[in-house]
Amino acid sequence: MKCYPDTSFLCAVYREQVHSKQADAWMAQNTEPIPIASLLALEFRQSVRLQGWIHERNPSQGFSMFETDAMLRDFQSDLASGLWKMVSPDWAAIHYIAETISSKHTAVSGNRLADILHLATAIHLGAETFLSFDKRQQALAVAEGMALGVV
Repeated sequence: MKCYPDTSFLCAVYREQVHSKQADAWMAQNTEPIPIASLLALEFRQSVRLQGWIHERNPSQGFSMFETDAMLRDFQSDLASGLWKMVSPDWAAIHYIAETISSKHTAVSGNRLADILHLATAIHLGAETFLSFDKRQQALAVAEGMALGVV
């Protein structure tokens, strides 16, 4: 099965949260490296670092730098071991797909650019299944003809 994840899926894999059991179950059944582009890796790492920064300023929010460092270390280890396969897509082609998605959906559903770019990357790479726990992102993927790997 050709699939592509978004940041919400990666977060569920690397930090215990409401969707982690479902993400872990999906990962346990998967037997092939999962492709990811540099944009997804960047957004995931940035999101994790931001949560650490937020926690340092208000300990009731975000998560600790210890947890931040562990998540980044585990992600890098899994990337090095081949669990994730870094791909180098044609960004001009992705931007064209993203523009098409944006023009069809954003005025109605209010999607973020990063989410549109992740979906456009999945489409460009020929993924059949999109992995996301974000309801708006899931709806966008379905509207663009993709199957959902998790719901």
